[in-house]
Amino acid sequence: MRTTVTLDPDVERLIKDAMRERGISFKEALNEAARMGLRGKEPKRNQKFAQKTFRMGEGQEFRWDKALAVADAIEDEELNRKLALRK
Repeated sequence: MRTTVTLDPDVERLIKDAMRERGISFKEALNEAARMGLRGKEPKRNQKFAQKTFRMGEGQEFRWDKALAVADAIEDEELNRKLALRK
């Protein structure tokens, strides 16, 4: 059905916020808002979260489960270097 509606400024702002947040059209945002208001339910989310991943290269020899031990060793080396410079 096609019709003309006049939205109050606060409602227009809410619709535009929903459009931006969800990446949907004005029509979709308005229909969702009407459904939620009339049914009293939250809309179903169609988008699933997908974590972006990046390749770190081939042959990574570093053991990430030992990262804190490596950081401690590097810090110890730096402290020893600074002590040697003072002498």
